[in-house]
Amino acid sequence: MNDNRKVPKLPSVKRLPSYLHELKLLRDQQQQMVSTTYLAQKLGLEPIIVRKDLELASSTGSPGVGYSVQSLIDGIENFLGWNNETPVVLIGVGNLGTALLGYRGFAEYRFNIIAAFDNDPEKVGSSVHGKPVYHVDYLHDFARNMQIEIAILSVPCEYAQKAAENIANAGLKAIWNFTNTTLNLPPDIVQQRVNMAGDLAELSVKLSGKLWND
Repeated sequence: MNDNRKVPKLPSVKRLPSYLHELKLLRDQQQQMVSTTYLAQKLGLEPIIVRKDLELASSTGSPGVGYSVQSLIDGIENFLGWNNETPVVLIGVGNLGTALLGYRGFAEYRFNIIAAFDNDPEKVGSSVHGKPVYHVDYLHDFARNMQIEIAILSVPCEYAQKAAENIANAGLKAIWNFTNTTLNLPPDIVQQRVNMAGDLAELSVKLSGKLWND
């Protein structure tokens, strides 16, 4: 069966949070309308790219008038599923996990870490940045009772595969992988890996002047 629905390109999807950030700043300044030219200048893009990206939010502007700021915010949040708060759990309360628990920027995107899990007896039963830390054995029951679908994985690399398997077995549907490990999981488990090493490599090459366009 043919599916004629438009499939968004990932670069466009990844730019939407940046638009959302700028739009919320404008809303806070009581601005009601915005142009693609303005957003393009703020984000270093071409206006045609901005227009195509905003089509994902089912938003169309008016010539000479622009886009409604609030309509764009609503459209982007609806497209990304950020119009409702998403409860999330974190696995691995080490240095990185602790930092992520304390990061307040997640709230801007309705991304709420409600609990953390670890197997260290000194951490289990404690509270980190106001988030309770439970033993990993309790993950299945907690996820089921709280209807959790997403887990942040921030364990040491040598434990990443086992921890990811535990997450999948607990019934969660998606893993945001902060480890430098490629996970081998069933295809129905959605994975997104944070490529900090890759980003650092790109930064280093750009700084050295060795990066060129194909």
